[in-house]
Amino acid sequence: MLVATWNINGVKARIDALKAWLDECGADIVGLQEIKSVDEGFPRAEIEAAGWHVETHGQKGFNGVALLSRKPAARIERGLPGDDADEQSRFIIGEWETDRGPLRVASLYLPNGNPIGTEKFSYKLRWMARLETLARQWLAEEVSFILAGDYNVIPQPEDARNVADWVNDALYQPESRAAYRRLLHLGLLDAVRATTDQPQTYTFWDYQAGAWPKNNGIRIDHILLSPDLSARLAGVRIDKHVRAWEKPSDHVPVLVDLKD
Repeated sequence: MLVATWNINGVKARIDALKAWLDECGADIVGLQEIKSVDEGFPRAEIEAAGWHVETHGQKGFNGVALLSRKPAARIERGLPGDDADEQSRFIIGEWETDRGPLRVASLYLPNGNPIGTEKFSYKLRWMARLETLARQWLAEEVSFILAGDYNVIPQPEDARNVADWVNDALYQPESRAAYRRLLHLGLLDAVRATTDQPQTYTFWDYQAGAWPKNNGIRIDHILLSPDLSARLAGVRIDKHVRAWEKPSDHVPVLVDLKD
């Protein structure tokens, strides 16, 4: 089974790239982030025509997440639990029945948190605490799950080409990185780092300052696996080539391969 995540950075602007990648990727389940579309505005028909089931949790102009799948989900939940007042569309959960039992997949778009010292950074940390609480709950339920998406966290110095550029950014603050490590300390597996220690392994290149041709990237798109799925991890793929396509997202897809 192939499960993928991709911050599409505006689904309407990238629809041609999305359709082309869906045709080639071989994935079974795809989480999208930053769709920047309300649910009724999502180009559902074009994607469904290619054989995908579509579930969205949209928001006008920014944020928004989606799940695309070859088989329909048995259950869908929208929103990250823990704060009924949170109106930002950043989290969607799908549950699929498999031969090995239920599998939950969450597509998440973690808050950026900039600038530091503002409510935006506080919101980021509160959001991460809520995510940790949910992960603890799912671990207690002994359910198989994947938390996939744009975490807006650079976990380690080797996850940035020029880490000095990020020391004053919310993505690399000690509090952000510590919150990410707490997820790993629960027993979750960072699928990319579990399969490669290759340098310059990135998932995001800014549109500014020639970041892509200079390979000035960072790794902020992560797939975390529940402990039981760790034994089924067969490999990880980063589809870096799509960053060179016409009108690209500044992120690229990350895929995890799980043994059936």
